[in-house]
Amino acid sequence: MVDFIGFMAAICTTLAFVPQALKTIDTRDTASISLWMYVIFTMGVLLWLVYGLAIDNWPIIVANFVTFALSATILWFKIKHK
Repeated sequence: MVDFIGFMAAICTTLAFVPQALKTIDTRDTASISLWMYVIFTMGVLLWLVYGLAIDNWPIIVANFVTFALSATILWFKIKHK
């Protein structure tokens, strides 16, 4: 039951992030995005991923792997188009 709750939370938080990522990838517009917010956010997500790997918790691993990939992509666009 605990893993189910973890997976549901992971699905909700990751899916909430997808529209912004897709819009940024599509338009390449990062003008309204804070560089430092995305640097800190991406680092935080990476640390959550490492934590999930360390404790072998699949909901944390899967959610943060996907979110890290999307966040890192947005961060890359932000830096590239600065």
